[in-house]
Amino acid sequence: MSSVPLRSTPLSSSSYLQDPRLSRLFSASSRPSNRAALPPFPRIRASAAGGFSSSLDTGATTELDAVSAFSHIVPDTVIFDDFQKFPPTAATVSSSLLLGICSLPDTIFRNAVEMALGDSACYGLENIEARLSCFTNKALVNVGGELAKMVPGRVSTEVDARLAYDTQGIIKKVHDLMKLYDNVGVPPERILYKIPSTWQGIEASRLLESEGIQTHLTFVYSFAQAAAAAQAGASVIQIFVGRLRDWARHHAGDPEIDASIGRGEDPGLSLVTKSYNYIHKNGYKSKLMAAAVRNKQDLFSLLGVDYIIAPLKVLQSLKESITTPDEKFSFVRRLSPQSANTCNFTQEDLIKWDQRSLAAAMGPASVDLLASGLEGYVNQAKRVEDLFEKIWPPPNV
Repeated sequence: MSSVPLRSTPLSSSSYLQDPRLSRLFSASSRPSNRAALPPFPRIRASAAGGFSSSLDTGATTELDAVSAFSHIVPDTVIFDDFQKFPPTAATVSSSLLLGICSLPDTIFRNAVEMALGDSACYGLENIEARLSCFTNKALVNVGGELAKMVPGRVSTEVDARLAYDTQGIIKKVHDLMKLYDNVGVPPERILYKIPSTWQGIEASRLLESEGIQTHLTFVYSFAQAAAAAQAGASVIQIFVGRLRDWARHHAGDPEIDASIGRGEDPGLSLVTKSYNYIHKNGYKSKLMAAAVRNKQDLFSLLGVDYIIAPLKVLQSLKESITTPDEKFSFVRRLSPQSANTCNFTQEDLIKWDQRSLAAAMGPASVDLLASGLEGYVNQAKRVEDLFEKIWPPPNV
């Protein structure tokens, strides 16, 4: 990893960081983000991508085949019915997924949940909170173990969002989940641990990665979060493109978003581009994941990023669209390590990020979206526990 110049930056007061939802994370300070101009992207035919082999070289192929030459395309589906149609390369197990499983008829996943609810190590616990936490951990891992058999890539496992401001709590939870995965025979290299990108979550990621444990930092809505996550050594950094665009449609006053709009850029796509270039120019190991992609144009604009989570309607459109090598249309690789190396970053971008500088750099969009994301995850975790309390023990226990 290349060295990064360090420089302290002055901090100024800002009222939006007084959001009580994030009071444990932030101090009342802010700093606008400056961007370097990005170079033009080379136009590359899809058939030129290394390692890609299909009918593209000899005849018609689909747009889905073509874009898959540049980025790992991950279906944004909760589960089940679309596995054969769009086989996922990776998967995520979460509270939301557990709720979906419990609403469906018998499946291997439903059986995995019921096996968790019948685990003697959990139902022997007298404390109800500890028992429900044990059930949830077991269910996540049992389902994650089944998913690991179905996908070639890694399974990302959600860490309880109620621990988002507790570094040691996150680390303990990850260690507990690791032991359970070991018990069901899933090796560590197949698992990511999905952690919210609060400062405490980023610090937990740094400590876990130093142990060789792979982390997936989510709810990244600002360059400061992405840069801090890269410096922490997070294995995967997830940016929600469409959510930033939605925020910008109804709000103003975020320096980073206002600057991207002033340049005529989409704020979500702009954040992915800058973060990708920062990671590659500075030699960080992190892989970047673009989520909340809303349409094919979003996806085309992100080609070259490591992972793109695409909705099923977008995947269906790509699969139904045929292209041939001799067509005038050619796909464009928007992001590449080569183009990243030509980018320039300000000294403010290249600081060593800490809790205070992160709080200073996060604008109202990232504060609002992080808080709402955490609230949603916490609510889902509570719903799972409420459901488990009602249906425990399952009928076959």
